[in-house]
Amino acid sequence: MNTELLIVNQSSGRIWECSNSVESVSWETNRTDTPGKLTFTILKSGDLSFTEGDVVRFSVDGQLQFYGWVFTKSKNRWGEIDVTCYDRLRYFKANASYTFYSQKAGDIIRQIAGDLQVEVGDLADTGYPIPSLSKEDQSCFDIIGEAVQQTLLNTGDIYVFYDGGSGVALRRPEDMISNTVIGENSLLLDYSYKTDIDEQTYNSIKLARPNEKTGRADVFVAQDSSTIGQWGLLQLYQKLDGDINDAQARARAQESLRYYNRRMRTLSVEALGIPGLRAGQMVLMQVPGLGDIDLDRYVLLEKVTHTWENDVHTMKFETLAI
Repeated sequence: MNTELLIVNQSSGRIWECSNSVESVSWETNRTDTPGKLTFTILKSGDLSFTEGDVVRFSVDGQLQFYGWVFTKSKNRWGEIDVTCYDRLRYFKANASYTFYSQKAGDIIRQIAGDLQVEVGDLADTGYPIPSLSKEDQSCFDIIGEAVQQTLLNTGDIYVFYDGGSGVALRRPEDMISNTVIGENSLLLDYSYKTDIDEQTYNSIKLARPNEKTGRADVFVAQDSSTIGQWGLLQLYQKLDGDINDAQARARAQESLRYYNRRMRTLSVEALGIPGLRAGQMVLMQVPGLGDIDLDRYVLLEKVTHTWENDVHTMKFETLAI
């Protein structure tokens, strides 16, 4: 395994290859709401000089893992510098106000990225124009997250917003499937498995849309009597924009019920590392006798953390709703 850690001083143009000066490197990605993060500790030596805003590029066997910028440095008395870097998604933490009409998630991302002067990569065509989306003084992350969520609830398709290395991207997990198998006889080191109906399970969806004519809200309800009888009433209440018509509201309620009306299964895994594997991808897992199921299917990765230390590459990841 050959790692390369490049630090580029933007003011001087100097480039340092620092892989021999760090003991470990960690790269973390989340499927939603969080920029990719690279952390490492480097020993100050020679003429190494870098500061916040300088570029960091980390590759393994020639494959790019992370491209981003230094945001935090912390040095101790022995000259060890703890460094935290983020990718392009970090810039979407900025607050803004936007109003969109009949625009798809990719179009919304492209406009916001342009305003933030962030490069754009592969943006999938979701095929769903969002009737209206209006946000006042919210983070651009939250605005894009709402666009992706509305697309999911109205089409049933999950989309992942991430930094692809050359620009921000939007893709379906089905288009990012890893060709690696993780299981009892392949890479798996350890796991923990949890089931619950506590945090993201709902069997009754109530959507309220303002009605200017009546001065009251129009309410649209979708629920499952069988799981209500089994679990009790677990209700999700959400407000809708006034521009959504009755048919769209009913369809959204039904789609939300299909998405949330299930027992949540969470699997946390430790495994040997797969270079490039990131949150939002899908990977085939084969674990017989996993609690109440025999797992043999593709799972969606919610969070992935890679660690390279002493020439050993390991990773931890979490997946939901198996």
